[in-house]
Amino acid sequence: QVRLVESGGALVQAGESLTLTCTVSGLTSEHYAIGWFRQAPGKEREGIATIDIDGTTTYADSVKGRFTISQDNTKRTLYLQMDSLKPDDTAMYYCAAEDSGRVRCSIDRKAFPYWGQGTQVNVSS
Repeated sequence: QVRLVESGGALVQAGESLTLTCTVSGLTSEHYAIGWFRQAPGKEREGIATIDIDGTTTYADSVKGRFTISQDNTKRTLYLQMDSLKPDDTAMYYCAAEDSGRVRCSIDRKAFPYWGQGTQVNVSS
């Protein structure tokens, strides 16, 4: 059973930094993509950063240059370093994964079948 557990969400002020963590278990294939998505109140869930099986990263334009996605060497922990946070970054942040080996350079939420429960990030102005 695939399990993704996010942590690290908090209330921060605009301009501050925050790091989110996702622990991953149960993926049976080494050929997977994993990433971060977010959903603000009244908006659709959107992809913001993903890593492919070969380490290629893909970012949404809204976070490019401010957010950094990374994995530890065991690939059991995923991180999202968020710098220069803005009030518009306020959302529930989700970790998601897929293990078909066919997803490349995608932040399309429909391509990722496995999801965590989310962690809330609030950025005050």
